Formats: sequence, C-alpha cells, structure tokens
Amino acid sequence: MRQAEAPPSGQWTGPSHPGVKAPEPIVLADPGKRFAATAQRLEHLAAGHPMEAWLRFMARLAEAQHLVATTLAPAVALGPDMVAQAIEARLPPLAADGHHRDASWRDGLFLLLDGIDRKGLPSAALHAMDQLQRSDGSALDRRADHFLRGALTAADAAAAVYVAAALQVYFTGSAACLTAADLRLLEERALCPCCGSPSVTGLITATGITPGTRFLYCSMCSTAWNHVRAVCITCGSTRRLSVQAIDGDSGLVKAETCGDCHTYAKLLYQVQDMQVDPYADDLASLGLDMLVTEAGYARHAPNPLLLVGDGEAVVE
Repeated sequence: MRQAEAPPSGQWTGPSHPGVKAPEPIVLADPGKRFAATAQRLEHLAAGHPMEAWLRFMARLAEAQHLVATTLAPAVALGPDMVAQAIEARLPPLAADGHHRDASWRDGLFLLLDGIDRKGLPSAALHAMDQLQRSDGSALDRRADHFLRGALTAADAAAAVYVAAALQVYFTGSAACLTAADLRLLEERALCPCCGSPSVTGLITATGITPGTRFLYCSMCSTAWNHVRAVCITCGSTRRLSVQAIDGDSGLVKAETCGDCHTYAKLLYQVQDMQVDPYADDLASLGLDMLVTEAGYARHAPNPLLLVGDGEAVVE
C-alpha cells in the first residue's frame, strides 16, 4: 500500500469566481435505476476478481433488489407535516433507527427472497432464506429493528444480508417520495440528511456543475449529499489526513485516513472510470479495507451487506 500526497487542509467555502456554481447539497436516488446499476457494475467487476463467486452472488442480490424496487409501489412513509417538522428540527425525516416502517418492507423481503437465483448457494444461505420465509411479521420486524439499531448477534448474520437488502429497497423507495429541495443537511454532516444512516463510500465527481466535489452515498436509502473534501467525516479534523492506495492500482478507489481518530473512509474517483458505482465498487475493493485495517485504522461505518454481528463486518 502506498501513501499519496496529503490533501490540503481547510474547508471549501463557496465559488471561487463568478460563474462557478455550488454543488447540489442533496441528491435523491432513482429506485428504478439504483439497484440495476449496482448489479451491472458488480457483474463487470467480478470477471477475474479474486472474489468472483461472491461478487456474482452480490450481483444476483442486487438484481433481486431491482425486481422489488420496480414491482412494489414505494411506501409513502410520512405525511408532509411530519416531514416538515423533522426538517425544521434538522432531523432526518426517515430516521432509520426510529422510523415506524410500513409493513410493505416485509412484502419486499419475501419478493426479494423469491427472486434470488439459489443455484450454487451454500447450505447456510439457503437455510437462512428458508428461515426468513417461515417467519411471521413480528419476528421479521424484530430482526429489522436489531439490524437498524446495531444489535445484531453472530447468529443473525446469515439472515441479516437479506434483511438489509430489503430495507435498502424500502428506504430508497421511501426517500424517493420526498423532495430534495425541502431537505436540509444535518449538523452531523457525516450522516444522511434523509434517514440518518452513515455513508458507505464517498465519490469525487468528474462531471456535473462542480467537478471534483465529494458526495457521500447513504448506506441505507441511497441518498447522496455533498460533504466538503479534506475533512475527516468521522471527527471533522483537517490536520492529519492522508490518502492511501494499493501499489500499482488504477487510483479508482482510495482510503482517506485520519491520524487523529484513526478511522478511514473510502473515496472513489469518477475521473478514473465513469461507470464507477458507490455500492459495487465498495464491495469489490475489500482488499483495500484489509490493508488499511492492518495499518491500524477502523472503517468509519460498515457496509450493511457485510455485517456479521456485534458491530463487525466481513472483510474476507
């Protein structure tokens, strides 16, 4: 692993000259495209990858998510008054750990389980899927609550990936029913302004009205929001940041490490590949996670599809 030049300290405060526009602060995902794009990218990245079989499974899971997202009508989770009250209080209107979910998320879970190609899956995965399909609504809601509140146990791990996948579709569809212009960034800028979840990765744009902007991508509702560069998204420090990359790599995926809080966050550079996907490319770059972890840094937040219980994540 090599250490690249440290990014400049300080914060960007606005357009530097007339004609340069500020980036959109919040961008909601299109549920009809989000999961299909991830599935397609995973299939592309899987070819010849050391974890090819696993990435192809994750592609099948994303395809099942797309099926749910384009089959079931999204839940209109909140009335306009409730949304306005939350936004006025600078709270996420769809707070993932406290939001009263519509029962339709369970319909999505069952449809997702039915839509996954089970050919070649290990017995533990098949058992977990069968167990979920036999569960009643109360049991499924308890599983979802445990997942969203970080109370998973190792025994929940096999089933958690399917619960997480269904919740991603539910929250992505619910978020799409809101209006981005009405939302506001939270005081804790590292959390999603829509559902309050942490990001899965950050993407440095190569296009748009302000190329070079960092957008964080929500791990749950797929919302993207602008976050200033050269600032640790965990502790807000600007002093001891550096960017780590794997020797000989293309430079598409890097890790921004913080020497103050000893955490890191992934950065994806769109200029290196315009087809980069925040969700697929995170999964395909677990080798970088392992190297940075071995160097003494903890990831700022786990990928929800990699949780194995007790707050740990799969990186093998």
